[in-house]
Amino acid sequence: MKKLSLEQLNRISAEEFRESDKMPIVLVLDDIRSLHNIGAAFRSADAFRISKIYLCGITASPPHREIHKTALGATESVDWEYAENIEDVLKNLKSAGYAIYGIEQTNSSILLNDLSYESNEIALIIGNEVHGVSDKALAYCDLAIEIPQAGTKHSLNVSVCTGIVLWHFFSRWKSIL
Repeated sequence: MKKLSLEQLNRISAEEFRESDKMPIVLVLDDIRSLHNIGAAFRSADAFRISKIYLCGITASPPHREIHKTALGATESVDWEYAENIEDVLKNLKSAGYAIYGIEQTNSSILLNDLSYESNEIALIIGNEVHGVSDKALAYCDLAIEIPQAGTKHSLNVSVCTGIVLWHFFSRWKSIL
């Protein structure tokens, strides 16, 4: 076994990424306070070819040195937009035909592994590190998705949660291409 070199990985350029087919998924970051979590969301969005990220509320936006540390240039490839009011973003997405899924533990959440993938456009809301998806954002959700867990905490870091959920959608999206 030998690790692949950067050349062997056949990485595409930021321009090629912008022109490539994307998953019909957007991320909506709801009051994410950690700059490292924001950067990690960009990096995961790049890895799994997400269409766009919406940065809402207190979520910081690029350019920022701390976001860049984790994003490693993904802020240059992934399309993004800042909006102070998450409700405006969700209203626009809903009127554009997006299904809106909150990544949150609720009394009616569906386990990620039980979710049936649909190929329509989907907006995934990732909530604040302490409070989760806000009540005002949850009101726009068509459903809530919960990652099954068996430990004592029943919570994951925002960046870990984002990566798991995006991988789930990506693995199914790639199988229908």
